[in-house]
Amino acid sequence: MQQEQDQRAELGAFLRSRRQRITPDQVGLPHTGRRRTPGLRREELALLAGISATWYTYLEQGRDIRASDQVLDALATALRLDRHERDHLFQLAGHAPGTRAGEPERLTAEVAAVPLLLQPQPAYIIGGNYDVLSCNQAADELFPNLTTATDRPANFVRWVFLDPVAQDVVVDWEQEARGLLARLRTLAGRHPSDPAYTRLIDELTTGSPQARAWWSQYDVQVRRGGRKRLRRRNGEAVEFVYTAFHLAEQPELTLVIYTEGEEPTG
Repeated sequence: MQQEQDQRAELGAFLRSRRQRITPDQVGLPHTGRRRTPGLRREELALLAGISATWYTYLEQGRDIRASDQVLDALATALRLDRHERDHLFQLAGHAPGTRAGEPERLTAEVAAVPLLLQPQPAYIIGGNYDVLSCNQAADELFPNLTTATDRPANFVRWVFLDPVAQDVVVDWEQEARGLLARLRTLAGRHPSDPAYTRLIDELTTGSPQARAWWSQYDVQVRRGGRKRLRRRNGEAVEFVYTAFHLAEQPELTLVIYTEGEEPTG
């Protein structure tokens, strides 16, 4: 297919351009005589990435081979790619970009302040694995105990399945929990080697019989807005409309804002 050939050629050109901008001095390699081209030689980069020089040459030449996430991550590290360059590398190689395995998701101070600016509307920012990265007071009040953990990041899906208060707060708990788990599976599928997802899934399936039963059904969903019935601390059930916005520079991070909708009936 011509489109696939063009993308492989683009991948090779991108790798070559990044290889040529790195000097041996930058990566601690000795000078070995006169160089006809700038930057690292192919065999030097392959050595740094821990892969075969022949195989890397084929990749740079645009041959029909497929690199694993682990190989792409090793190349990104050896080439000293920043986050945007790394995502571009994964996209060119036909992989969904994502955070490096085990790498914590971070917010700038300006982004972290957004939920605070939205007070009194409940709002929070969640990461790809539903860690709560920023939260305002209204959201804290709407979701009791969500951010009280001190030994690890608050996590929305952990709260829904493992905190007993969640089943009192979320009126239609089973429907909402099933959808949440399906969205987590979709995101986890993009990060098969990320221990953050593995640990969370193990915790859910160990601690929640419902999560254990539903996880084996392989339901998938994408993140989206919608309506949700939540019970306030005074016992009143209120329907909320929630809207999800993906951050432009970190699309797996999501700003979620709740506003009161119509009064629930029945």
